[in-house]
Amino acid sequence: MSSVARVADPTIRSALLDAAAGLIAAEGPTALTLRRLADAVGTSTMAIYTHFGSMDEVRREMRREGFARLSQHLSTVEDSGDPVADLILLGWQYYRNATTHSHMYRVMFMERPIDAADAVVGIETFNRLVRGVQRCIDARRFHAGDATDLATPLWALNHGVVTLQLAGMLTAERALASLRTGGANQFKAAGDDVRATGRSFTRARQRVGFDPLAAR
Repeated sequence: MSSVARVADPTIRSALLDAAAGLIAAEGPTALTLRRLADAVGTSTMAIYTHFGSMDEVRREMRREGFARLSQHLSTVEDSGDPVADLILLGWQYYRNATTHSHMYRVMFMERPIDAADAVVGIETFNRLVRGVQRCIDARRFHAGDATDLATPLWALNHGVVTLQLAGMLTAERALASLRTGGANQFKAAGDDVRATGRSFTRARQRVGFDPLAAR
């Protein structure tokens, strides 16, 4: 008696992860159950086991998928001769990812990891920012110092502004203006010349064909 092996479908896998993130974002972690997830996608509970094996693995994969999407956005920013312009574009891509995948963003940063191994998923995305700051130090745009210490408030600025927008407490226009002003202030505090920062914003705008921190 033969049986047909169940094959994972990338489309269904992605739909399950997005639906799981949506349930958590809308109603909290307890809303994510096997039956509700299957119903949200219009599939069977067996399909969830086929793609993930367990509900814990669904939660793990949500974080992995969320950080993979963030990493993909950040990877579009190529190193240039202006490392501060590169930082501006990294901040824009962080914002773009968060607002494009808002439910996934909430799971990545506003839900507790399952365990220590889960907690370090995506650390390379922060390291990308640290490397960008180190390039600004090496180029003498920023004062000498620990790149991680300088990168942390930049990350916190982006995260805080994004969180306020997702909570409905800031409009997109206000959020983007806050990122621009806050970023410029942090660059100045790190040692960059105000006029040089202005030129970097201009170069960032020229590279993408629009002002990345102006609401459209």
